[in-house]
Amino acid sequence: MAPLSEVPAVQAQTAAPALAAFTLAPLPYAPEALEPVVDAETMRIHYGKHHQAYVDNLNKAVAADPSLAGVPLEQLVARAGTLSAAIRNNAGGHWNHTFFWQTMAPVGQTRAISPHLAAAIDAQFGGMDKFKTAFKAAGTARFGSGWVWLIVGKDGKLAITSTPNQDNPLMDVAELKGVPILGNDVWEHAYYLKWQNRRADYLDGWWQAVDWGKVSARYAAATQTG
Repeated sequence: MAPLSEVPAVQAQTAAPALAAFTLAPLPYAPEALEPVVDAETMRIHYGKHHQAYVDNLNKAVAADPSLAGVPLEQLVARAGTLSAAIRNNAGGHWNHTFFWQTMAPVGQTRAISPHLAAAIDAQFGGMDKFKTAFKAAGTARFGSGWVWLIVGKDGKLAITSTPNQDNPLMDVAELKGVPILGNDVWEHAYYLKWQNRRADYLDGWWQAVDWGKVSARYAAATQTG
């Protein structure tokens, strides 16, 4: 299994040779492209306001601590428990959201799951339907704001976990650590305009937008399988 340090992550982009500045990458699709799962207005606010705020606040927090200049995002995430709340929350928010956008694709353009990942889900959860039921249960059980994840654990096996706020399983503070290959945002701002308080319905509908090709590629990288 690939070590966590080798997991693809959002890279710090340098605005000048001596100063690293994190930036908001373009969405991989138009704001309306994920309808009917995610409506265009939610996407514009979620991406353009919430994610942008994490990037802006992360840059401010890093600028306030010269020892963090030039430290890549994945290293800030890995050390989150040793850093300020501003770094932990905003580095996590930036990493999580970039991962989230890349997990999805327009309905009708999502790719199929790989045989390797499908077999692993069958072995670990008893099939795709049972996996989705367990993933939904973890997402609905998360009190308040947070995320639900499918990870590859240190033992190489799949596991479902949930994290509060903008934490993720790569962090040193995570209850269950591992390499995320799938993750869903269950903060209310991710779904409330369309789904209101029906988080369970949002979790059910979300599968229409999951790009299993991307998830499968992450699984292959984390397990070094084809």
